[in-house]
Amino acid sequence: MPASPSRTPSAPRILWSGLTDKGPVRLNNEDAFLGLTFDGHEVRYLGKTGISSLASADFVFAVSDGMGGSKSGEFASRIAVEKITKLLPKSYRLAASGMTSGFQDLLVELFEAIHHELLKLGQSYEECAGMGATLSLCWFSPEWMYFAHIGDSRIYYLPKEGGLTQITHDHSQVGWMRREGQLNEREARDHPRRNVLNQVLGGGNQFIDPHIGAVGYRPGDRFVICSDGLVDGLWDHHIEEIVRTPPPPEQATFSTAQLLINGALEHSSRDNITTVVVEILPGAD
Repeated sequence: MPASPSRTPSAPRILWSGLTDKGPVRLNNEDAFLGLTFDGHEVRYLGKTGISSLASADFVFAVSDGMGGSKSGEFASRIAVEKITKLLPKSYRLAASGMTSGFQDLLVELFEAIHHELLKLGQSYEECAGMGATLSLCWFSPEWMYFAHIGDSRIYYLPKEGGLTQITHDHSQVGWMRREGQLNEREARDHPRRNVLNQVLGGGNQFIDPHIGAVGYRPGDRFVICSDGLVDGLWDHHIEEIVRTPPPPEQATFSTAQLLINGALEHSSRDNITTVVVEILPGAD
């Protein structure tokens, strides 16, 4: 892992928006999202929209999609995002001391802690049996975004120069076939087993192997974190178009997250829909 640079007043700023919608079909919302910032002293929850500097704090955004039937899926995704606040604050001290090798270990520890909590609840309460959750997490420190992921929620990277890249792996056979070039985007979306996951947090699985990595970013870059409900309604090129294109005047007050969810609803997404959009801005002079 690359070293985290020292904090300076010219550190980049981030602009974010996040939103969740139960969609037109589901009776409850099993998705959840989280935004928080932390330094060496405290953790603070973020609102649905905002702008702030990385000069003195790190930022974390996450999306989780619960599963398990009844209300247990909703419970699972909430556990997944809430447990983040208990384990990640120690990361700021790691960054400050230059212990870059600790980033990966800390994210693995976090995902395993959530996994074992969901397994324990599933074994202890009949109504929680088999419940699980996806989790896609972005952790922003100066110059680097560290990520951890499991399931079929996604993290997209949109560099300033153009294009869109899905940087996370869908943990499914269909996702593997897509990465191997055996399926195109349309074939993957229409595949009858597209929602069958081979890795989630909890879900009765004993072992997990989360996808962990880092992306170096620059001002003008953007990131989209989303549940599969957004992808059910929007093709990848639609996501890029909505994020990069200024909205029409009648939608000028809408956040980017709201524009994405509106687009997914218009294109017949039937699932819960959740997204967080983060844009990197230059530091304040």
